[in-house]
Amino acid sequence: MPLSRIQISPTLSRLLTFGLASAGVGVFVMLDLPLPFLFGPMAACLIAALMHAPLRGFGQVSVGARTILGVAVGASITPALFAQLPTMLASIALMPLFILIIALFGVPFFRRIWGFDAPTAYYAAMPGGLQDMVIFGTEAGGDTRALSLVHATRVLIIITLAPIFLTHLYGASLTNPMGPPATDIPVEELLLMVAAALIGWKVAERVGLFGASILGPMIVAAALSLSGLIHIRPPREAIMAAQFLIGCGIGIHFVGVTFAELRRVVAAGVTYVVLLALLSAAFTLTASQLGLGNPVEIFLAFAPGGQAEMTVLAIVTGADLGFVVTHHLTRIVLVILGAPIAAGLIRRWSGPRD
Repeated sequence: MPLSRIQISPTLSRLLTFGLASAGVGVFVMLDLPLPFLFGPMAACLIAALMHAPLRGFGQVSVGARTILGVAVGASITPALFAQLPTMLASIALMPLFILIIALFGVPFFRRIWGFDAPTAYYAAMPGGLQDMVIFGTEAGGDTRALSLVHATRVLIIITLAPIFLTHLYGASLTNPMGPPATDIPVEELLLMVAAALIGWKVAERVGLFGASILGPMIVAAALSLSGLIHIRPPREAIMAAQFLIGCGIGIHFVGVTFAELRRVVAAGVTYVVLLALLSAAFTLTASQLGLGNPVEIFLAFAPGGQAEMTVLAIVTGADLGFVVTHHLTRIVLVILGAPIAAGLIRRWSGPRD
């Protein structure tokens, strides 16, 4: 019987997902491959998804895992970071131009070459948060499934190739300690981190903040860091758990993908990543040549991956989290604020003519 026809309960589906993802971690550890808690689950779930295995995500647990990364970023926001902001302004100023060029190339790419409708073409082209682009694109009348697959493909390829570029082109190491063990962190700071994660997440959700599971905890943790109540990022066990669930989530996005979707939608996503990579490389090279920052940090800042995934890479390379995240937040804010206006204009200008 084909795997796609096997019907099991949601609980068993999640147990299957967890088991396969854990096996992926084991294989990556055994082969001494990089980031086993991220790439192991991602690879295992992706392979199983393409085989139409009945996988299922972990729901709010997976969303909650992103709060760990939000706290990690917030804990890195110190008075010293604010002192660095003036030096970041020149590279941050490149971000609106970066987004504009992506739109000018990306929208026609999906619209004219792959035949996407106007809303789907715009939201597929914009490198915002995966969930945000799917939600906004759906509300604008776009194809939800196509948007989900295009952005999942983008994140999958970027997060897979970025470590290769970091190690081979920039000589970066992926072995920077993710954080101290939980036993080395004072209990009161651990409790404050948990409170920052949960309160920040839920309050941000209540007020409708985009990327609530990361930005809410980040804001609360930053306040605690600036007030001197926390002095260290979350324990490595928590960051490893976040990697595990993020890896699962990327792979699971491909559950149920059909051959027709692989041939059209996923192929469009793959070829678009090449275009995005070229544009990102051009801006990374420009910013590096102008001396606007450390090359590794500039690379991570302009890499069009997901904010959570880029945060993980910034942590394991020892990059300045504040620099990387400030650029990604700027990109995401610009994309989200401009999306409704731009999509309306695109629908008006490129809609079907009589």
